[in-house]
Amino acid sequence: APPAPSSRGWTTLRPLVLRLHFYAGLLVAPFLLVAAVTGLLYAGSYQAEKLVYAHEMTVPVGDTELPLSAQVAAARAAHPEGTVTAVRPSPAPDATTRVLLSGVEGVGADHTLAVFVDPYTGKVRGALEQYGSSGALPLRTWISELHRNLHLGETGRLYSELAASWLWVVALGGLVLWFSRRRALRKVRGISGRRRTLGLHGTVGAWAAAGFLFLSATGLTWSTYAGANIDELRTSLGQSTPSVATAAGGEHAGHDAATAAGGDAGHGVGLDKVLAAARAERLGDPVEIVPPADASSAYVVKQIQRSWPTKQDSVAIDPATGEVTDVLRFADYPVLAKLTRWGIDLHSGSLFGLVNQIALMLLALSLILLIVWGYRMWWQRGRGSAFGRPIPRGSWQQVPPYVLVPGLAAVAVLGYFVPLLGIPLACFVAVDVVLGEIAHRRGRRTSGSEAAAG
Repeated sequence: APPAPSSRGWTTLRPLVLRLHFYAGLLVAPFLLVAAVTGLLYAGSYQAEKLVYAHEMTVPVGDTELPLSAQVAAARAAHPEGTVTAVRPSPAPDATTRVLLSGVEGVGADHTLAVFVDPYTGKVRGALEQYGSSGALPLRTWISELHRNLHLGETGRLYSELAASWLWVVALGGLVLWFSRRRALRKVRGISGRRRTLGLHGTVGAWAAAGFLFLSATGLTWSTYAGANIDELRTSLGQSTPSVATAAGGEHAGHDAATAAGGDAGHGVGLDKVLAAARAERLGDPVEIVPPADASSAYVVKQIQRSWPTKQDSVAIDPATGEVTDVLRFADYPVLAKLTRWGIDLHSGSLFGLVNQIALMLLALSLILLIVWGYRMWWQRGRGSAFGRPIPRGSWQQVPPYVLVPGLAAVAVLGYFVPLLGIPLACFVAVDVVLGEIAHRRGRRTSGSEAAAG
């Protein structure tokens, strides 16, 4: 009996998937390797940060905390430069208060100077440059920027977007190939050589594939080009991350924008009454207080806990009266906004703390091993005579039209929304077709010459 259409379709499609997996892994692997190594370092940077900056971040537990305004005054006395853009009150009995200053000479425009204050004595325990809403200090910031852009700025972000764009393709292709193999060919024990390397590569890849797909999807959400397309899609669906209105009587803004820098931490009713008003609205620690941006703006107090359970509620408070003018609860966020928040925090290692970080380190280590094994298989495929023999060309010609045409359409749409997948893939196909045609013509000339000689 002839094979079923689905079986015949996969039989002809498998060589194409194998060729794509082979070349994608071969050419993108260096970018994935850098992302894996730097990601491994970043996952460990949370715990390293606690050790390296223990003096600044922690204090002996005292009896009574000073008013928040007094703590800020102590920080300003030690560091009168710049402008107070936010205050993070001590979130735990043994934690310092952070007073964040912008416009400080020597500190980057997108960074702040964090002044650490003992909440019991008002003593300043140090000042460090801080970056991002997660409060990353110099060590974690340096590793984060290495992972994100190799310290090359916006241009460097192309490397990480390329890695994220292709990771899911390599992982999904490998997963499909692994499960399409006969069970006997998946064994690792009792075999050697290329088959053993293939067994290790496939087994580890199959177990880690779900994690790779997640890292790829969440990494793309804040990439340069694919990330912009995702943001545009979320906006069109009404799923943008909202922000609390900073003027009385306003609706929630439809974007995730921080309050503008500037303002006076002691403006109006002052920090202590503002914090008390936020506590009355059930905003528990940790919180960040952002002073009014200008005379017509309100204080914004927002929860900044990214670990589970997520605390992201925020309120706006009138600086003249101390009354709450707007409340935004994380529970009221659109579904995609919540998923984006959780996905980013899980990707960065903050959602489930140490367990999350260990899982990310294991994923990064798995990816490193898979890349090493992949290159080893390439070497072993040559069998000592032709280093790294490639997968034969022409497999796409055997794919049935009812599979090939929808597949090409899906790839075109996906390539449009994820350009660092689409552009390299188009270049690969073009080069492959040209090289195949050159080889075909040489083969015809060679055959013709042999026939004439005969």
